[in-house]
Amino acid sequence: MAKQLFYLPWWFFRSRLLGHKRPLQTVLFISDKCNLTCKHCSVYNLANPKSKTTAQVTEELKYSYEQGSRFVDFEGGEPFLWHDGAHGINHLIRIAREMGYFSTTVTTNAQMPFAGCEADSIWVSLDGLGSYHDYIRGAGAFERLEKHVAECGHPDVSFNMVINSHNYTNVTDTIEYARNNPAVRSISLNFHTPYEGTEYLFLDWELRVQVIDRIIEMKRAGYPIINSVSGLKLMKHNRFSKQCWVSNFILADGTRLPECPGSVSGVCDRCGFGMAGEMHSVFALKPDTILAGMKLRM
Repeated sequence: MAKQLFYLPWWFFRSRLLGHKRPLQTVLFISDKCNLTCKHCSVYNLANPKSKTTAQVTEELKYSYEQGSRFVDFEGGEPFLWHDGAHGINHLIRIAREMGYFSTTVTTNAQMPFAGCEADSIWVSLDGLGSYHDYIRGAGAFERLEKHVAECGHPDVSFNMVINSHNYTNVTDTIEYARNNPAVRSISLNFHTPYEGTEYLFLDWELRVQVIDRIIEMKRAGYPIINSVSGLKLMKHNRFSKQCWVSNFILADGTRLPECPGSVSGVCDRCGFGMAGEMHSVFALKPDTILAGMKLRM
């Protein structure tokens, strides 16, 4: 904690006042092997899935740490499918922690048991309740998710919902479900970003505004929504400067990107990634966003 209290203000000072563009978080794809074929996904690889070795991941963690990153999110595919010999995801988490990362996160589709995961926090991808989730991820996916979330026993589990043209009517119920689920701490809301082949899931701007207004109402009513009001308001129109270099990305094939992959895919104008609005609001010194970030990171 003491290291974070020193490092974070120093990183912010250099970034905002000195113009240094160094990552604070790394999104590290350890494999593109997955046990689902979700309608919105542009990552999984069924034909020839890649899976990194421990040595590869260790080198990528070291590279990112030297770049300035202090938080790492292990992603896939499905990260809990990853193995290198006898080693599973906990081995990578321990390596990151020993290297000096402040916290580790795993993003999962919760189709496998994940009790015993040693990450500091776990993000579970939830696309709505029941049939809404299963429409995106396949029959039975919601039932398995519920079971494994209930059984995991981890103290810091949050849902991550990506809102699209199919599930937007279920947002309120999903937020209610997150609040009433004793195994879940909070929920993060994002919107579908239309990578090639998934454009039909893009929610038009007028509907997006209506959904965001409802999310803000629920946030102000005390629902455990991670997004800040300031960040949510920016996502209504997407007309703000992006600080997407705050996260560097390392893809499953080893490609190293200094910022979100959307920047090279031509979809930034239709970005739905809530963190974009959050980071702009942090750099604009919005108190509610700074407080939300501290709760998330510390």
